[in-house]
Amino acid sequence: MAAFDPSPARGPRATRPVGTVTRGTTNTNRLRRMDRWITHTAARALRSADAPPIAVDLGYGAAPWTAVELAARLRAVRPDVRVVGIEIEPARVTAALPHADPPLLDFRRGGFEVPLDGASAQLIRAANVLRQYDEETVAAVWERLCARLAPDGLLVEGTCDEIGRRHVWVALGPEGPRTVTFAARLASLQTPSDLAERLPKALIHHNVPGRPVHRFLTDFDRAWAAAAPYAAFGARQRWVAACTALAGSWPLVDARGRWRQGEVTVRWEALAP
Repeated sequence: MAAFDPSPARGPRATRPVGTVTRGTTNTNRLRRMDRWITHTAARALRSADAPPIAVDLGYGAAPWTAVELAARLRAVRPDVRVVGIEIEPARVTAALPHADPPLLDFRRGGFEVPLDGASAQLIRAANVLRQYDEETVAAVWERLCARLAPDGLLVEGTCDEIGRRHVWVALGPEGPRTVTFAARLASLQTPSDLAERLPKALIHHNVPGRPVHRFLTDFDRAWAAAAPYAAFGARQRWVAACTALAGSWPLVDARGRWRQGEVTVRWEALAP
């Protein structure tokens, strides 16, 4: 696999998209949990933007469903939001164009350079994109994508399973990483550490004893075990009880309302390698 070069392309190759082609795996509703969190978190910035804000679905894959769904979900927050699906593979862009509805939804070829004709993005969602890259490339990719954000913009980069039951993502602003969110269909979860296989590339190789993310998941499993009596009231109540216990020793940035959605968000600094 070709290594990622964080420096801008120059000379005759200046228009070449930056990055490599992903597997392209996609399914309808695969990113619903991530989108639900995004619409909650980014709602204020989207509504307050003076001009129609731009949201990017970076690396949407072999079919355009995730971009189409993102557009529909963000319109509930800001009806004139413009969603741009960006793919490095030309055939995928061609296949997506029949689903376009410009200027509200469009598709174009590109990569980590995020071609927006000089505009900044209010949101960039990069789901299941960096999984194929070496960990050493992540910081450079994050820096490049964050540079394409508006001053109050949001980058969401993470990984999920094929049908969207389990997600982990990092949220970043122009200044860098802020938080890590774990989200799951709770009925399918045996223990919180089941989410370890969906850790983003920046964290997945650090899930070993002695590292912060491993300690976090270990504590989460212990809290989940201690909350077993709440299982009689459903997996949601057990998750909420476990998160409540976890909040005593980890810097969680959300509360019961989000926990009930099967989410929990912790500050990046607490899990950073």
